Amino acid sequence: MGPQPHVVDDLGGNLHIFSDGSIWRRAFKDIDFGPIRFIDDSSVIFKDITYDQNLNLCLRLYKPRLTNPTSSAAKLPVVLYFHGGGFCVGSRVWPHYRNVCVRLAAELNALVVSPDHRLAPEDKLPAALDDAACVVDWLQREALMSESGGDCDAWIRGGVVDFDRVFIVGDSSGGTIAHHLAVSLGGGSVKAAPLRVRGYVLVAPFFGGVEWTKSEQEPHEPRLTLDVVERLWKLSLPEGATRDHPLANPFGPNSPCLETVDLDPILVIVGGDEMLKDRSVMYWSKLKELGKKIEYAEFDGEQHGFFSINPYSEVANEAFHVVKRFVIENSN
Repeated sequence: MGPQPHVVDDLGGNLHIFSDGSIWRRAFKDIDFGPIRFIDDSSVIFKDITYDQNLNLCLRLYKPRLTNPTSSAAKLPVVLYFHGGGFCVGSRVWPHYRNVCVRLAAELNALVVSPDHRLAPEDKLPAALDDAACVVDWLQREALMSESGGDCDAWIRGGVVDFDRVFIVGDSSGGTIAHHLAVSLGGGSVKAAPLRVRGYVLVAPFFGGVEWTKSEQEPHEPRLTLDVVERLWKLSLPEGATRDHPLANPFGPNSPCLETVDLDPILVIVGGDEMLKDRSVMYWSKLKELGKKIEYAEFDGEQHGFFSINPYSEVANEAFHVVKRFVIENSN
């Protein structure tokens, strides 16, 4: 009898990779989220929907409890929210992501769509990006059925949703997904009609590169370290790929040239003390040099996850106000 499999990688005690290649994930009910709790806002309701029957992938819809549109201005814009987790962990049911979605629905008076996607290392990239595209396809089908009087979801039926005002928000690795959607959909999101994506919000996007940046090499924050970042990319990227792979590095040697890509407006939000800050600054500055419409908002002293871990804090309030202003300015 050979040696028993042993743990060769451990992500926070919630994901174990064994020497024989097998994988163990901690059940959601057994995860210790510490002080993070779901804060129920009675003004927002939610429900789950399966958007990919073959892969059994679900999304969660959130909307304000009271909706009675009397004009196009009163219709609910759509916010498509992608959670973080380095492509290896995370779910629509995690309490901090639920809190963010409740706030987005309440603050923006919006229909929020929060999907799960396949996770690495069982399903390496581009699986998560393929799932994101599938969510857009699902939303497009719902919009088409809504326009034609077809059998769309009850929360979408009846002209309550404004598909001409769609915003895509991504947190950490979700921000990476948002970037790739921005590139693939292009300006005006014509291929997704009647959906019209008006803008993208990237909150501390999880970008990578072979060469470490200055902020990545500085003393690390407790939630995210250089070792964790390196392991996340190793687990999530295709076999043999480096952190300069186009899925990780938007400006890598083999990444598509963005100069000729028409992009809708982008807002980048980052904490001033994040180890990934330099990546966000580089992304913002390079796209700005290319003439893209992109904004950058930095919150002094904040670390990775400040937007989602405590979305009711004073600094998170400021961040949500920035997001709301961006949505309002790009809604017409």
